[in-house]
Amino acid sequence: MPRIVSVWLEHWPVTRLRRARARPCPTGASSARADGGREDGTQQDLAQQDGTQDDGAHGDGPLVVAAMEANGLRLVAVDAAARALGLEPGETLARARARIGTPVAVHPADPEADEASLHRLCLWAKRYTPVVAPYGPAEGADGFFLDIAGASHLFGGEAQLLADLARRLRAGAIPARIALADTPACAFALARHGGGGLVAPGCNGEALQALPVSALRLDPGTTQALARLGLRRIGDLAAAPRAPLARRFGETLLLRLDQALGRRPEPLVSAEDPHDFEALRGFLEPIGQPETIVATATGLMERLAPRLEAAGLGARALRLSLTRVDGVVRTLDLGMSLPSRCPVQLARLLTLRLDRLGPALDAGFGFETVGLAVTATGTIAARQGTLVETPAEGGGAEHLGDALRQRLGRRMMRLGFRASHLPERADLVEPWRADRPTPAGRSDPASRPRLQPRPLVLLSRGEAAEDVIALAPDGPPHRFRWRRRLHRVAHADGPERIADEWWRAPGPLRDYYVVEDEAGRRLWVYREGFPTMETPARWFVHGLFA
Repeated sequence: MPRIVSVWLEHWPVTRLRRARARPCPTGASSARADGGREDGTQQDLAQQDGTQDDGAHGDGPLVVAAMEANGLRLVAVDAAARALGLEPGETLARARARIGTPVAVHPADPEADEASLHRLCLWAKRYTPVVAPYGPAEGADGFFLDIAGASHLFGGEAQLLADLARRLRAGAIPARIALADTPACAFALARHGGGGLVAPGCNGEALQALPVSALRLDPGTTQALARLGLRRIGDLAAAPRAPLARRFGETLLLRLDQALGRRPEPLVSAEDPHDFEALRGFLEPIGQPETIVATATGLMERLAPRLEAAGLGARALRLSLTRVDGVVRTLDLGMSLPSRCPVQLARLLTLRLDRLGPALDAGFGFETVGLAVTATGTIAARQGTLVETPAEGGGAEHLGDALRQRLGRRMMRLGFRASHLPERADLVEPWRADRPTPAGRSDPASRPRLQPRPLVLLSRGEAAEDVIALAPDGPPHRFRWRRRLHRVAHADGPERIADEWWRAPGPLRDYYVVEDEAGRRLWVYREGFPTMETPARWFVHGLFA
């Protein structure tokens, strides 16, 4: 039996604007905001469009949204502060201003932005269930439905799921009324007209008895005509003869009533992410051979590739889901250093991964469903090809690293970079992360900062040099002893001054020199601090050149 949650976002346009004012910087797709609301241009001064003036309210002052109609501007949404002053949606802006003396911030209605923000909120709500559908025009386009049948147990039950949803919306500063029932129409009626709540399965009729007939999403003319007949409550309407109602009001009235009571189905159209790249294939006979799994995954990637290409994207991370006949799901995550939509590359990486897993894959009695989802994407710039070129099958450090990662797993390491001036802190060894993008400009020599020569071998820390003689206090060494060997300097380049980062505790400055001794050995040495009459300079060897 379906179990439908209805979430009514009371005065949604105002909520979206209020949140945008609190967060003036757009956060984009990666934002932690629940609705991902658009924060660009929706607060345009109304005077720029229709000659009216924003009263200048700021901060927590009253805020209203107005739309132009035939007889002037009319309020379509108000916030709590405006409601406390007696303002209500539906009245004209001129009358509202005449009744109150408090400045009010007036914003033009932007239905497209409201719809886009609601769509993003629906995508966020898919953390609870795959089926999340926004309200349509008949419901006011200010809320959404969730079909949680088969999903509530993952959250400890229906009540716990509703509590978690309400808590997250409150944390996102999104006021909402939430109701749960067997049908979308019943849940909608309870959320919008009954204060919300949870209706036990099979109890829709009892829950709807006392609600007004307007809760059935009827047009105002039908609601007024029913009121003149004494049919003001849904219970009264349900008890009335159906044939006269159908003759007078048409089929729509009975359809809405039957949908609320569960007598007729009301399908939900789930919100879809335009960049939700997933493909699925089922089998009548289970599969289990690695070659078959690779061939299936390659076919799924071939289905996704045109969609990725149309969006100008490539996959940086993929998740292969293998569902066994006993319901157990095995997942394999594959990462790529560069965005790709090449099925051949996926086949190569998956083959290496399956070879490494071997019996650990544990296919049981076989897999009956194989799914492939793109979990991370990157932009692939369009490139003009030629008639004679052959597409590259793979190569380069990135493809080699991806292949070794499938073989070695977490043992695969790589050199990384740390934001530090000091040489011993400027690099590190870190696990290979295929989903970590290459630092911008790293591959472009022209964009790299110009540095002095660096040694082939860098010591973990400078080793003290002894018996140092310099011809000038601030000049390079003329002679020094290191590792019990005396070095006489024939040539020196420098100095290159290197200091700690400004945000760290101040340390001594270093003046680095590249020195070559009489035997042709080249070393990287530095003087620490400034020599004084009381404190001689301290010298260290930090690296060796080839």
